[in-house]
Amino acid sequence: MILDLRSDTVTQPTAAMREAMAAAPVGDDVFGDDPTINALQQRVAEMTGKEAALIASSGTQTNLLALLSHCQRGEEYLVGQEYHTYRYEAGGAAVLGGIVPQPFEIESDGTLDLQAVEKRIKPDDPHFPITRLLALENTHTGKVMPQDFIAQARQFVDKHGLKLHLDGARIFNAVVATGRSLAELSAPFDSVSICFSKGLGTPIGSVLVGDQAFIKRAHRWRKMLGGGMRQAGIVAAAMDYALDHHVERLAEDHANALRLAQGLSKLEGLAVEPAQTNMVYVNFNSTEKAHNVSEYLRKRDIIVGRTQRLRLVTHLGIPANAIDQIVAAFAEALADES
Repeated sequence: MILDLRSDTVTQPTAAMREAMAAAPVGDDVFGDDPTINALQQRVAEMTGKEAALIASSGTQTNLLALLSHCQRGEEYLVGQEYHTYRYEAGGAAVLGGIVPQPFEIESDGTLDLQAVEKRIKPDDPHFPITRLLALENTHTGKVMPQDFIAQARQFVDKHGLKLHLDGARIFNAVVATGRSLAELSAPFDSVSICFSKGLGTPIGSVLVGDQAFIKRAHRWRKMLGGGMRQAGIVAAAMDYALDHHVERLAEDHANALRLAQGLSKLEGLAVEPAQTNMVYVNFNSTEKAHNVSEYLRKRDIIVGRTQRLRLVTHLGIPANAIDQIVAAFAEALADES
């Protein structure tokens, strides 16, 4: 059995999920005729407490739709340096929307220093882009965004007449970790992007939520970007199945990550960061050691990255009984390095 710890995006749809996809009633979603998509969008809107929802192919697309729908050309969004909407989505907002990012260093808990952010809000002057949006991320590097910070962020954007977007790619991990409802975690935000192809295990699909006017704008942008899908009810069926069967089980991934972190922390030559949800970060003292350990593990069917700060992600494809095997393999790899 191959154990791939690079990301929770490597999950495979289960046999039951495939059956649900095969049996899904479908229609042409560009015409609004796909009943499975319509039902899923209504379900997610209700779960988040928002007026409307829109399905798209990926979290990158739902985040881009949000930025394009909140901001016009020559306007800017405020964002963390390491948040996906800035660093990992190919600069789509700038390239396709003419939207300017204003990035900030991220605090150790995944938040932003709002006092520092406030200093970068642009005055109403033709020399500057117009500040429109603050974009956050929950979870970030496996850390749950503190709810008191999110409340402060809501007050902050209200004070300055801005909108608040959440990249909630792994928001269900935050739901399970905190015991708060999806609606509660979504409430402070004007829009939320929710990815289903990570911890929830679907092969494709994300949903963007917000008010009716916002989703109408996003729908137009989705069409312009080539994101209109036809009989995509098969995708929505997988997402619907995941909501029924793969949310509560995220607690297993969190427990496995905690066990993995505890096991690795006992090994010499590693600095292991505390695990909150389904991610464990391991720090090597050199990139060479990280590369050598990665190669050793790959020969034993354990797939990890090669970076000095290494991310290990637990998910559907990592059973609890594999954790000891993974720790033992790390121990062997480190001993081989000595």
